[in-house]
Amino acid sequence: MQNKRVEVPSHLRLIILVEILLPVLLLVLGVYHGMIQTLYRAGIIKSSSFLGLDYYQGLTLHGVVNAVVFTTLFAVAFGRALVLYSLGEPSKSASWISFILMMVGTVVAAIAMLAGKASVLYTFYPPLQAHPAFYIGATLLVIGSWVAFFSWVPVYLQWRREHPGEKTPLAIVGVFSTFIVWFTATVPLAVEILFLILPWSFGWVDGINVTLSRILFWFFGHPLVYFWLLPAYTMYYVMLPKLAGGKLYSDKAGRFVFMVFIFLSAPLGLHHQYSDPSISAVWKWIHGIFTLGVAVPSFITAFTIAASLEYASHLKGGKGLFAWWFKLPYFNSKNYLFGYFFCGLLLFLVGGVTGIINSSLSMNGVVHNTSWVPGHFHTTLGGPTYLAFTGMTLFLVTSLTGKKLAFPRLNVVVPYLWLIGTSLFCWAMSTGGLSGQPRRTNMGLTYTNPESPLYQADWVWTANISAVAGVMMFLSFAIYFMVVIATLMKRSTEPKTLDFPIAEPLHDEPAGAFTNFTPWLVTSVVFLVIAYAPPLMTFSDGTFENSKRFSPESPVPAPVEQKP
Repeated sequence: MQNKRVEVPSHLRLIILVEILLPVLLLVLGVYHGMIQTLYRAGIIKSSSFLGLDYYQGLTLHGVVNAVVFTTLFAVAFGRALVLYSLGEPSKSASWISFILMMVGTVVAAIAMLAGKASVLYTFYPPLQAHPAFYIGATLLVIGSWVAFFSWVPVYLQWRREHPGEKTPLAIVGVFSTFIVWFTATVPLAVEILFLILPWSFGWVDGINVTLSRILFWFFGHPLVYFWLLPAYTMYYVMLPKLAGGKLYSDKAGRFVFMVFIFLSAPLGLHHQYSDPSISAVWKWIHGIFTLGVAVPSFITAFTIAASLEYASHLKGGKGLFAWWFKLPYFNSKNYLFGYFFCGLLLFLVGGVTGIINSSLSMNGVVHNTSWVPGHFHTTLGGPTYLAFTGMTLFLVTSLTGKKLAFPRLNVVVPYLWLIGTSLFCWAMSTGGLSGQPRRTNMGLTYTNPESPLYQADWVWTANISAVAGVMMFLSFAIYFMVVIATLMKRSTEPKTLDFPIAEPLHDEPAGAFTNFTPWLVTSVVFLVIAYAPPLMTFSDGTFENSKRFSPESPVPAPVEQKP
């Protein structure tokens, strides 16, 4: 598809801008509390209360804001922009309905967390129980994203009718794959919230089936990772080769990767529950095998994007096995998206390798619930997802407002400072994890105080390095936030249009089996039935003892003195 300028209707411009700028504002809380966690673990700060928020509130805000709210709102906004650019304008009424639902849901859930009524962490595992408002807010956010996605389907079908025989734009394949994965993931989440958690939270039932709730959560929780990654993959395939000055090495490779994620992203959630003794080892092994299989599209992506970058470098005179790397536009202030995408890609290479270790039933036992896990986690969500989303947010802000980017030379530093900080964090946390450093501290306990029951000399230096890394990451975000605010304060001098840097394919192969989504949707259903039907049937038969409520805000009651 040739690059073009597309006018954006005023209502859609407003909706997209709010959906990308509200998460940036919320990231102030999310990233700040991430830094505070690293300082607290290292003993640099002593209090477990920050800005009036306690330890578990901060940890919950860090996880929910960064992993759910930021990613969902951005993905929907990015989808709206690409659908408009590639296919046409979606329904105006549906756009407003989805926007309002997501905004109301975000506000309701945020109020519950800030009020100290939902300190249940990102996973909100029962028996931790939040105020019903937290779950209702999350539900509205999800439903709003569904409305947006399904409003794009008629636009896509209309485009297919008007362009018979043409391949669907690769950007749209990426967007639709993203939201098919999202819908697949959020259906079990909706079941968990509506039928298990909400009745329990309202007090209509006395207890909750913890194991069933956790299975349903991870039915959602691991596909969520690919909901984070697929918009970044879309940018890598569709835009990064163009930003590098070349072409996409293989169009078919991109289509293959997106379609494979549709059926391989979901049937692998039980690898997060390897330590759960109530789940049969048979199903753990099956999910482990599926998890290893999902590495295949990521390896293909690594090869295809590397080949695309090498081709671009050769066009600029790059030669040799490694020397061609020096011809890429790393610090071009006018081409800042390249730095954001490239640094995220480097971090994901590390995240992919550590993820393979997590997926192994035997090796997972070594690193389970240690600091290795957040070390891995931050190279996926904190790598390609964070950097691709924040970089594209800048692009959309300047495009939709007609304002030139403020502090362009300073902005170039942002992704590289984040790359260094995140790399140090991953190294320190992973190394500490291999020596048994816990994933989380308890309130009031740190690793560096010799009087603390968590003290271990081997963990002091890893905690200190992670604290340095946390400060670097926060500094990177602070610079980024300043760039965004300064840009918004400038006057509009450019057209308010969308003009994405779409790469042409070097090898434009026939799409073949990747022409439409139907066979991959059917395959996805088959895989899900194989992977989840037996364990869900086992744990939903009502024979497992239910658990009572527990809240981290409520002190543990003192034991009752027994009279003789």
